[in-house]
Amino acid sequence: MLTDPTDPSRVLIEVSDLDGGHELVRRYAEPLGHIVTWAREYLCRPHPELGRKGPVCPYAQTSLDRGTFYLAVCPGEPDAAQVAEVLDGYRSWFQRLVAPEGVSPQFRTILVLLPDLPVDRAPAVIDAAQLALKTRYVEAGLMVGEFYPGPPPKHGLWNPDFLPLGSPVPLLAVRHMVASDFPFLKDDPAHAAAYLERFGERPPAPLREAVAAARQG
Repeated sequence: MLTDPTDPSRVLIEVSDLDGGHELVRRYAEPLGHIVTWAREYLCRPHPELGRKGPVCPYAQTSLDRGTFYLAVCPGEPDAAQVAEVLDGYRSWFQRLVAPEGVSPQFRTILVLLPDLPVDRAPAVIDAAQLALKTRYVEAGLMVGEFYPGPPPKHGLWNPDFLPLGSPVPLLAVRHMVASDFPFLKDDPAHAAAYLERFGERPPAPLREAVAAARQG
């Protein structure tokens, strides 16, 4: 378990901690376990509706294997503004974390669980918080994604009938922006500009035409 040196109340739970005796782990053992199982059995595996080969998340297995898959808990029933404030703290810490030697930062992720949030409130709270956070995350070269039971009404890139963001516990996920993120950022000029600053010269081959068009205005 990691403790933020700037705020001892902020902790990150590693998968290896789930068998430990920390009070937070004991209190939320069930939802934490559900999310690790979901990551292994859903994110790390192919899905027949995904529309492409490979696992749902190309980075999750390495993140789990290399010890850069972190969990956090936001207890209680916060509103969207309170969730955004909590996630701002994790964004700052995420930027200060150092990946283990030989592990690319793109495999680091923090999943902030809201296990006490009623399922019927999750869409409104999580979606509003993600919307409030996205620009400042993107400007920092990061992404913040919303997940909850339902699932969220965001369609897959390769199959518009697939809704990939369902999870058994409401959460927001923090990760580094990667070169394949352009489709998630292209519709907002500020977000697209942040992407182009980092990857405009070296987008993945399938995105080169779209990225070149965005660069030309």
